[in-house]
Amino acid sequence: MYRRKKDQSYYTNRHSCFLLQYHMVLVTKYRKPVLRGEVRDLVYQIIRDVFSERGLNILEMNGEEDHVHVLFEADPYTTPGELVNVVKTKTSRFARKQFGETELKKYYWKPLFWSDSYFITTVSENSLETVQAYIHNQ
Repeated sequence: MYRRKKDQSYYTNRHSCFLLQYHMVLVTKYRKPVLRGEVRDLVYQIIRDVFSERGLNILEMNGEEDHVHVLFEADPYTTPGELVNVVKTKTSRFARKQFGETELKKYYWKPLFWSDSYFITTVSENSLETVQAYIHNQ
């Protein structure tokens, strides 16, 4: 269990103190504009569920029809690349299951959803507000 003490910007437990903040960007395959309406709602909810299940804090999430930005805090045991793979796998599986024969069919003739690539970077205390505003205004 991780806690943030009052008047402190970092998390603590019995053996460590940390503040790990990341900015992640996922892009749809071929940058197709599929993140809209019910597809977007489902994908964003699954992302929130994955982060909640892992005890990770989403600070901001937004995007456009062909990509999503997530600004989040993680613990030292979360591997960013593995987290990206879990998010992409779960969101793709559920979106294709629910919308593969309707909204997604006109864009993807194979079982595709996300691009193979992704972007992830750390965010410092100095740049946090700037990145958060950028994502909020997408």
